[in-house]
This record gives sequence, structure tokens and C-alpha cells, in this order.
Amino acid sequence: MAHEASSNHIIQVTVLIAGRPYLLHINAADEALIYRLAKEISDKVAVFQSNHPSRDPQDCFSLALLTYAMDLHRAKQRQPALANC
Repeated sequence: MAHEASSNHIIQVTVLIAGRPYLLHINAADEALIYRLAKEISDKVAVFQSNHPSRDPQDCFSLALLTYAMDLHRAKQRQPALANC
């Protein structure tokens, strides 16, 4: 994990989401947030896998994604400034 003061400095990180590695190129300033979000997503996928053990792992990813989409939609309705995200 490389850290630089410049927010425009691009670094390469690998995050694990549900046990799978994903190589990303991100702004160094976003590194902590990226790791925190990857863990949050992994935790949400794990909950779906635990609650629905017969489901395909891709289904659990899709269900986790859908919950984030719903959260974003609700946030946009509460704050019109987010509508263009």
C-alpha cells in the first residue's frame, strides 16, 4: 500500500471482495476508503451467502449490488444534489 500526499497520485492496489482479488488503479487519497468499501461489500455478500447457502455466488454479488443501488436511489431522492451521480 503506497501513500502519497497528492490526491491525484494514482496507485495500484488489490482488494479482496468475497475472497476474489481485484486489481484497481485509484487515487492515493482514496485508498483507505476503497479498502473499507471492499470489506463492507464482502461482508454484505457473506450475509447473503449465509442466508441463502444454495444460491450461486454470483446471485449473492447481484443481491448485494441491488441493495447498494437501492440505497443510492433513496439517497438521491432525499438529496436532489446527488441526482447526477
